[in-house]
Amino acid sequence: MSDESNASLTPSIDASRLVSYFERIERLEEEKKAIADDIREIFAEAKGNGYDPKVMRQILRLRKMNPADRAEIEFLTDSYKNALGME
Repeated sequence: MSDESNASLTPSIDASRLVSYFERIERLEEEKKAIADDIREIFAEAKGNGYDPKVMRQILRLRKMNPADRAEIEFLTDSYKNALGME
């Protein structure tokens, strides 16, 4: 194939639009990191006040669930613990 036919197979790229996408993604990644740092600070503060961050994370997961899913998880967890003699 000649260079001319290769050029016709190459899609037209709007470089400014592409750069804009990357810049927006990079900005959001920076914001995401800043938010993650803020969350870590809150967990550290809670730990300093006697709360257990691991338990807090578990509660956060439960709070995100709808009540039916949460009840099912709690039922199964209790059932498994009973079967293993943990209660």
